[in-house]
Amino acid sequence: MTAELVIDVRDLRKRYGARVVVDGLTLGVAAGEICGFLGANGSGKTTTMRMLCGLIKPDGGGGTCLGLDIVRDASRLRRQIGYMTQRFSFYDDLTTAENLDFVASVYELSDRRGRVRAIVERMGLAGRADQLAGELSGGWKQRLALAACVLHEPKLLLLDEPTAGVDAKARREFWDLIHDMAGDGLTVLVSTHYMDEAERCGRIAYLSGGRIVAQGSPDVVARGSGLVILAATGGDLDRAARALRRMAGVESAAVFGSAVHLAGMDRAALERAIAAYDGDALIWHDVAPRLEDVFIHLLSQPDGGAS
Repeated sequence: MTAELVIDVRDLRKRYGARVVVDGLTLGVAAGEICGFLGANGSGKTTTMRMLCGLIKPDGGGGTCLGLDIVRDASRLRRQIGYMTQRFSFYDDLTTAENLDFVASVYELSDRRGRVRAIVERMGLAGRADQLAGELSGGWKQRLALAACVLHEPKLLLLDEPTAGVDAKARREFWDLIHDMAGDGLTVLVSTHYMDEAERCGRIAYLSGGRIVAQGSPDVVARGSGLVILAATGGDLDRAARALRRMAGVESAAVFGSAVHLAGMDRAALERAIAAYDGDALIWHDVAPRLEDVFIHLLSQPDGGAS
């Protein structure tokens, strides 16, 4: 990368007893980039984020975030990063504005009232400012959490599965806000299990066993996976998927609308499986692998989701 690296860490390691959670992870994220963190539960995403923002110390390796050492400068780093956890962690019996005012007081911000008013407007929370946080829907709670994370104007934002359990409309609006802020120079590292969200990232990094095993733009990762995807229409697709799924060389066979998709690394093996299927006649053709196909493929590998 030629751009300035906001995140620049190498060979990060973390273990809890005999359990290795992060195992030699190296990551660079450029200024203004939105980088997606993908991987199965337990693959090391949350632990990595907590090391990056100085909440836990790595057992090995190191590096910098925002030019600050993640170990030596941990206390300074925590004040300059916005970190949004998976769990909503604000006070249900305070209003949206009161929660934000409390966060502003923790950061010892000047002109707290003006700062809160500005972020409420920017995040579209004006109509919810006087509503108790405990009465907000999931989507509005996530907006409140995001507002609190950027209230102190950080240059780096770490988001740990920020839209889990939120409806599609709220997720899209949340991501529009992220892109707006990235356009203003904010750097974002975001973990997600939603492939439509991953496709909105400029770059993705897939973790397995505490290591990055694939990274690049979503298109590059999909094209470079080596996966062969064959699709067919016609016939009893559910029956075809069920039968083909059991054949050698077939990693997955799934129905998507009016087509069945067959995935694997060995084209000859897929063609043998198609030839051996004795069901209704199906018309097969090649399709480009999607990010979801790659995600499922990586999960199916040995230790694909282990940590």
